[in-house]
Amino acid sequence: MPETMTRERGPADVGRYVNETLRDRYFGACDAVYALGPAPRAERDVETRFGTTHVYEYGPTEPGNASRTPVVLIHGSGSNSSMWYPNVAALSAQRTVYALDTPGDPGRSIHREAMHRPEHAAQWMDEALAALGLDRVHLIGSSYGGWLTLNQAHQRPGRLASVTLLDPGGLEKVGLRFFVWIFASLLATSAPKPLRRHLAAWLDQPVLIVPELRAMIRLGVRSFRIRRPAPLPLTDDEMRTIRTPLYLLMGRRSLLVHPKRQLVRVPSLVPGARAEILSGTGHGPQIDHAETANDRMLDFLDSVD
Repeated sequence: MPETMTRERGPADVGRYVNETLRDRYFGACDAVYALGPAPRAERDVETRFGTTHVYEYGPTEPGNASRTPVVLIHGSGSNSSMWYPNVAALSAQRTVYALDTPGDPGRSIHREAMHRPEHAAQWMDEALAALGLDRVHLIGSSYGGWLTLNQAHQRPGRLASVTLLDPGGLEKVGLRFFVWIFASLLATSAPKPLRRHLAAWLDQPVLIVPELRAMIRLGVRSFRIRRPAPLPLTDDEMRTIRTPLYLLMGRRSLLVHPKRQLVRVPSLVPGARAEILSGTGHGPQIDHAETANDRMLDFLDSVD
């Protein structure tokens, strides 16, 4: 059936797929990325005021770890839970891991009611965790998911044992340099294959050299209309309200934050916060330096427990 005959309808202020044909092609591309990591133990849907949240559950694979505080993963903008394929094996060896598809971003969640404000995002996450029966979790977020995680620690910290922020939004205003990088990275996905490896190194963009990720990102841009709250940076006073144990891991060449500035600022505002810079990487430390990032995240979780 022609794509124009299968166009989906819905409110303009909720995330939605352009049509069923592109949606199904995108899901196929997502499945190829999921296949790069371990298969989830289970998948389920939970209901919130804002729609249906799709959840992937992993591990624990090592005996005796089922009672440990679980981990919840929140992906970045324009992505979904498949982006965690380099991390779920290590994290789920020691703990149960839940990866949530964020409503308003491409994935298998179904967005029904707009989430315009930060408090809406915090309400969504709290309702999703409650529906999963999770009273206490280690929350880990990357990029935009880092803002969602930081926002949760500020707005609704009751269920949080700790928060881990991977080169996150929410610490400072997003500058032009980051949007230029995003645009250049998107253009680079169309470059000839021999050139993409050089562009990946120049742009600090691992997506370009993972064919499955590249295909998924390209299809996601075509197939989905993103609708979600703007990642407004927290003020110093808002940061001071956070009492949840916090770990911040940034890439030295990050274009989203100024790493050296936040290395000093965050621990000065959040008591006991740990902040580190990972060399040799930009905005995706948990992808292109997965083993190191996994070890540091697990070390932090163990220190909290």
